[in-house]
Amino acid sequence: MTNPVDKPSGNDAGRIRLRAVADSAQAGCRFDQAAAVLFADYSRARLQKWIRSGALTVDGRREKPTFRLHGGEVLRIDAEPEPDTRAEAEPIPLDIVHADDDLIVVNKPAGLVVHPAAGHPAGTLQNALLHFDPELAAVPRAGIVHRLDKDTSGIMVVARSLRAHTRLVAQLQSRSMSRIYEAVVRGEMRRRGTVDQPIGRHPRDRKRMAVVPGGRPAITHYRVLTALGAFTHLQVSLETGRTHQIRVHMSHLGHPLVGDRQYGRKPGPVRGLDPRVVAAVREFPRQALHARTLVLRHPADDAECRFTTDLPEDFSGLLARLRGGDD
Repeated sequence: MTNPVDKPSGNDAGRIRLRAVADSAQAGCRFDQAAAVLFADYSRARLQKWIRSGALTVDGRREKPTFRLHGGEVLRIDAEPEPDTRAEAEPIPLDIVHADDDLIVVNKPAGLVVHPAAGHPAGTLQNALLHFDPELAAVPRAGIVHRLDKDTSGIMVVARSLRAHTRLVAQLQSRSMSRIYEAVVRGEMRRRGTVDQPIGRHPRDRKRMAVVPGGRPAITHYRVLTALGAFTHLQVSLETGRTHQIRVHMSHLGHPLVGDRQYGRKPGPVRGLDPRVVAAVREFPRQALHARTLVLRHPADDAECRFTTDLPEDFSGLLARLRGGDD
């Protein structure tokens, strides 16, 4: 688990200062590979640069990226971040929930990719943010501190300064930032529960994640909001933030998200199900997952802030159809 160290202060407020301890899962891994896992909020290229410059160390020593860890080493970052100039500003509309001098809270629509990447070099949230506030070019990844999948909608926070970025990343890593989702899954579920299962790369399909021995710890809490016969409307909260965590954990329970083509098995027929419900589920174009609420400490004064978004139209329409109403 990655643990933040001293909060920035004074003239060092803009520096990124983080600490992580390599556990048994990183034993035998290369230094750069372990760093990519332990400091997942930063790109591999940035981590490699910090390793080469000595800003990222092992037990206080500079080591080559190929250095093999034994487990138990302390990895530290003490770096001055550089502007990320790879993304260009684009006039993409944003749904701004809140904005002040330190942060921006946005409601990301389904279909919008967060960062430029292979297959999505432009047209992303990062491009949109740089158009909204050009000064975000001086903050890593235009201030984005956490991600949502392309087809997951909902609330995200963006840091507008290096100090805010460092403090928000620290909250994520210390698990003091709360993220609450709503989801629609297949099947009937118990009133509430917790999934505590490690997540890592699928052993045969590297594009997917899976519950695997030796994966990174992952904890998901859920409770039933509405029983919908052959489906269940859930509230889901995360203690950890692994890639595709909710989707993987719900699929592991045998209750994949409606519309999740990557982690959901092809559904069999359900006796007596209204044909309109069958059509609504079959035609839903994405995983039924929305980041509804975000609770954090404001980076300026440490005051608790709570931001909430409405369910998007497609999600509300799906719920209406499953309840037997009109969409």
